[in-house]
Amino acid sequence: MKTNTNTQYLEKLISEGEHVHQDFKFAISDARKIAKSLSAFANTEGGRLLVGVKDNGKIAGVRSEEELYMIEAAANLYCRPEVELDTRIYHVDGKDVLEVQVNESQQKPIYALDEENRPWAYVRIKDENILANPIHLNIWKHDRAEKDVVMTYTQREQQVLTILQQHAPLTLGQCSRLTHMSRKQISRLLADFIRFGLVEQRFVEHTFYFQLKDSE
Repeated sequence: MKTNTNTQYLEKLISEGEHVHQDFKFAISDARKIAKSLSAFANTEGGRLLVGVKDNGKIAGVRSEEELYMIEAAANLYCRPEVELDTRIYHVDGKDVLEVQVNESQQKPIYALDEENRPWAYVRIKDENILANPIHLNIWKHDRAEKDVVMTYTQREQQVLTILQQHAPLTLGQCSRLTHMSRKQISRLLADFIRFGLVEQRFVEHTFYFQLKDSE
């Protein structure tokens, strides 16, 4: 682990507040909860945890070495596959702040195990860790395949696009009901549409909505 005395850089990071690439943690008490943050950062665009910083940006300091061990446990024991971390310590006015850098994964999805060891994938939206939906999982599945995707444009595809044009924004459940397709079928189709730049998903008030891209 690296040690950094550049307090100005740390102060700059803290002044940014929490956002899609940064999360403050006053303390680490549950490795499984931290695994959710690691999953979310790895499945999105990467990011960092600043441990020993309160939500209001005040430095409280890392309380013990146990917190570092718990973060490592979160990455190695409660993330599937394991997440690589880059950690460093900042010394500020007699207090230590731990920076944990997480890079965007090339093996999405990264799952976090819950108390019953069930795997759940998360994404980072603004300053929150959000449970990934079936659309994310389908997109990642195609990305892992590393081969060109060919979409067959049939009456079914046209029907879905027409419904989105007329009724969007729609939730996944609404898309399923209006198209008379199962959630599994419509999830695959929406994932293909997103990959081809035809449809976008937006997260509003803790719900994912789907609409034609660039439509208002």
